[in-house]
Order: sequence, then C-alpha cells, then structure tokens
Amino acid sequence: MTKIGIVGASGYSGSELLRFLVNHSGQLKVELATSETYAGQRVESVLPHLRDFIDLEFEPLEIETLKKRVDVVVLAVPHKVAMTYTPQILAQDLRVVDFSADYRLNNAQTYSDWYHTEHTSPDLFQNAVYGLPERYREKIRDAQLVANPGCYPTSAILATLPLLNNRLIELDSIIVDSKSGISGAGPKPKDTTHYPNRESNLVAYNIGKHRHTPEIEQELSAIAGESISVTFTPHLVPMTRGILSTVYARLKQPIDTEKALDIYNDFYQSEPFIRVLNIDEYPQTKSVLGSNYCDVGIEVDKRTQRIVAMAAIDNLGKGAAGAAVQNLNLMFGCDETDGLKSPGLMP
Repeated sequence: MTKIGIVGASGYSGSELLRFLVNHSGQLKVELATSETYAGQRVESVLPHLRDFIDLEFEPLEIETLKKRVDVVVLAVPHKVAMTYTPQILAQDLRVVDFSADYRLNNAQTYSDWYHTEHTSPDLFQNAVYGLPERYREKIRDAQLVANPGCYPTSAILATLPLLNNRLIELDSIIVDSKSGISGAGPKPKDTTHYPNRESNLVAYNIGKHRHTPEIEQELSAIAGESISVTFTPHLVPMTRGILSTVYARLKQPIDTEKALDIYNDFYQSEPFIRVLNIDEYPQTKSVLGSNYCDVGIEVDKRTQRIVAMAAIDNLGKGAAGAAVQNLNLMFGCDETDGLKSPGLMP
C-alpha cells in the first residue's frame, strides 16, 4: 500500500483528489491531509460531502516529518509556494506530484517572464516529468517529480495532439479558444469570481498574456518538433466547473470530417480516458462533469479549409485531481484507471 500526503487538501483541487481516492481499490491510501486554514478540524466538518468516507483530521504541514509518514506527497498549493517545498521533500527520497505550474516549464527564464518571479530551484527542471499520460506515460512511471498539467493546456493539447502528430495543419495558424468555470480560480474570493459579477455573464480575460500560454506552446512544439506560437484566449463562463476548448487550425491539404475522425480514433484507441465523439457530435462539459474523461469532437470547415477540434474536460477532474490519480497509479504500479472509472453527471 502506498501512503499519500496531500499538502493543501482543503482547496478545490486537493478536496477533489480526496474524493477520487476514496474510490480507489486501496493500493493508494491518504495518510496525511494538511491545511493551514483548517488545521485541527475534521475533514468532514470542512468537506461535508466526504462524511463517512474519510477518517482524517486536517493537520499543519510539518515538512521535516513527511518521510516517517508517507511515500509520496501531492502539492495542491499555488505556484511560487510549491517550489519552496519541493526540494525539501525530494531530499527525503519521497516522490512528488505538483499541481502548480512551478515545474511544468523547462526554462527558468520563461517561468520568470510569465509568472513574474525568480524560480528558486531551476535545477529540478531536468528531473520533472510533464504529467500528461497520453504523452509521457512511460516517463511518469519512474518519475520522482511529476508536474501535473494545467487545466487549459490539458484540453488544448489533447484536442490538437493528433493533428500535429500526423502533420495535418499549418503550425502558424493555431488558435485556442477556451471557456472555463470559475472554480479554476480557486476558493479564495475575489471580484472577478464574485457571484453577482459572474452570474449571466461571459467574459474573456488575459488575452495574449495568460500564464498557460507558454505551457501550451512548449508541449505543442515538442510534438511538432519545431517552435509553435499560438493565439490563446480564455473566457470565464457562469458555471462552477468544466472547460471547453475549441482549437482552430488551417489544414495543409484537404480532408473531410470523417477522415479526421478516423485519425483521432486511431490515435486515441488505447487511451482509457479519451472519448472521440461520432460525426456531428460535439463535446459538452456536463458529459465529463466530476470525471477524469476528456471528450473530443472534430469538424472540418471545407469552405475555409480549417479544422475545428474541441475538447471538454472537468477542470478539477482531468484538469487537476483526476490527472493526479492517473499519474499516481502509473508511478506506483496500479491499474491506470483505478479510482477513476466513473461517468460524468448529466443533467
């Protein structure tokens, strides 16, 4: 049995990780759940949906004692915070899955440019594995440090990966248009996520400067084998959770929707959490709500010779906690789907 410590377990991603793990076969067990805000309180008193499922109390983080209690640490904390903990945890010969952006990028200057802070442990970049199983499954199995992907990048990459792998699109033509529920901003109240400001309201934000842009470009470039720049526009929609990313790109040569779907079905045929939809079916966020699935839809616009690739995920599921469980399963020799085979919630 692998013992897991979750740092920041009371936040949205951390609590969602707890919810997924209660359905695990038992090979992965939560031994420690930390929260600076709720230390000393029972988990169910803060997260009542987990009553009778988890018998734990939130504790303060005592980083020097982790080795005595757990085998792996999941850091469900913001960027800039994770990199202050990670070196100390790895020094105890523990493995780490990091929800933050601190080890997703492979260049310290790029991190500094987009996150406006100096990285304090850039030497760990070379050891970090980007935690997207559909791309790095074998590397994840042996990794000491797994950088869980961002939610927007997960949807954008999974929508685009078969197009790049099959050299179907012009690399300078990629546009990523994403819509996200407000839980992606975390539980801390702010004007932009305040209910009266979000209800019945749809707004774009951080156009051309969202911090997930270099992550998307890094991974798409790695797939293509050459540098790619994308136009990425995120939007907040008045719902709690879910992401729908629509990727537009110019085709190198004419193909129809049926052929494109054949390419996607062939590429993802062995992936347990990617569902390629049929012709004239398009992804919807409710279909993946609360799950680790990614639904992908394709349409070729023959008139403009552009392909439209769509991906729907739950930003707290496949975009965060579900992906972490998938990675933990790979890291510790479990069935990759353990704890994750549950459908979305409709209606």
